[in-house]
Amino acid sequence: MAHEVEGGDDHAPPTLRAIDQSGAVPAALAVAVLAGYLLGSIPVAVLVGRARGFDPRTVGDRNPGYWNVKEQVGARASLPVFVGDVAKGAAAGAIGVLLAGSGWGIAYAAVAAAMIGHAYPVFAGFRGGRSILVFVGGMAVVAPVPAAVTVLVLLAVWAATRSFAWAARVGVFGFPLVQLAFESGERVAATGALLCIIGLRFAQAAVGQRRAPNAQ
Repeated sequence: MAHEVEGGDDHAPPTLRAIDQSGAVPAALAVAVLAGYLLGSIPVAVLVGRARGFDPRTVGDRNPGYWNVKEQVGARASLPVFVGDVAKGAAAGAIGVLLAGSGWGIAYAAVAAAMIGHAYPVFAGFRGGRSILVFVGGMAVVAPVPAAVTVLVLLAVWAATRSFAWAARVGVFGFPLVQLAFESGERVAATGALLCIIGLRFAQAAVGQRRAPNAQ
């Protein structure tokens, strides 16, 4: 027992030993979260909108995201928003994967930070979007196999309904069910936590619309 107290528990998991001995895991987590938040804070929709002469936070549904910009300028002109928001999540996820080594928690933390950065961007007055595409990009890196299967499901729903909006909803919110067939329950629970960020943003948007009945 004395040996365990003085020298540490030799049977402890590698992650815990890394925290105790070098502090590498907390440092990696801090870097991943900071990088994820800063990437997520890049206001792609606002930048594209301003280049077109409008601020997406003041028109349409006032959400600075792909769908609102698409409604204003069309699919082709809004494509940079789609690509940019997905890329933010993918880049954050990639940084997290690189820093996590054989684990996955840091990767999820990086994606969560990117989603929070998108929702509350430091570079755009903390007025951001709903983080759906950032989530999509992050999961494409963190959970590529379930993500690929979910894309197939999305395409099938799109073909059946002719509605990409409904297909996208099925894809995003059905992703945890697909993931459960391939990965552990712990990872699926972590995905559920990320989806809670999206749910929170939708709830906040609904409250905002009630407070502004004249908003279009």
